[in-house]
Amino acid sequence: MNEPQIPLRSLAQIEAEVLDEGREWTRRRLQQKLQEQTDRAGRVFPPKPKADVARTPPAPASAHQRRRR
Repeated sequence: MNEPQIPLRSLAQIEAEVLDEGREWTRRRLQQKLQEQTDRAGRVFPPKPKADVARTPPAPASAHQRRRR
């Protein structure tokens, strides 16, 4: 019997697949490490802002940023 031949992939295609798998593995490992560290610290990031801290208004635009109308 003749078996259908599986087309060979190029080295670039194989390399791209392996790099994608590596990035996904790295992302999951980083997420795991960060979660472990967060669990040990017992804190949430980003921290909630304190209620008693007043927000400062934005600084006025400098002269070179203002437009003449």
